[in-house]
Amino acid sequence: MSLIGKELGDFHVQAFVNGEFKEYSRADILGGWAVFFFYPADFTFVCPTELEDLADKYEEFKKINCEVYSVSCDTHFVHKAWHDASKTIKKIQYPMLADPTGTITRDLDVMIEKDGMAERGTFIINPEGKVVAYEVTAGNVGRNAEELLRRVQASQFVAEHGDEVCPAKWKPGAETLKPSLDLVGLL
Repeated sequence: MSLIGKELGDFHVQAFVNGEFKEYSRADILGGWAVFFFYPADFTFVCPTELEDLADKYEEFKKINCEVYSVSCDTHFVHKAWHDASKTIKKIQYPMLADPTGTITRDLDVMIEKDGMAERGTFIINPEGKVVAYEVTAGNVGRNAEELLRRVQASQFVAEHGDEVCPAKWKPGAETLKPSLDLVGLL
């Protein structure tokens, strides 16, 4: 069953962000674009490479009114300990949501129940709190923040220009398509 159009459920979680603990809820994400970036666990192998890649692109996400939320089933205390112990994780300025009860992880169907950890799930959430794009990859394959940024930009474009669609590899400023009978079979 597809999660496209699914409305993000209610949640109240702690986060580690900019050296502080802060509470976040569903209400905090409404009104802007959001990326929920699930990863299995702190103090692991592939996860820091992905989180650093996101940290390097974070300002670009902010420029397009998109907040990034990394999410694992670790506690906010573990997020802080990882931040304090790792030069890589120290770079992170986006909120690191703690989901030890699996509320958000289960809501978006990325919980690995037998392990109590999240799959590598990436969700683009629109300002109304609905999933507009997502992918789930195997735990041993890292993701690419540049491609994620492009998909957020494309999702924002089509949300604003409902009569146009973005072809493969589309980037802001590139040509889009207007679906019509005239295009059927020509591309």
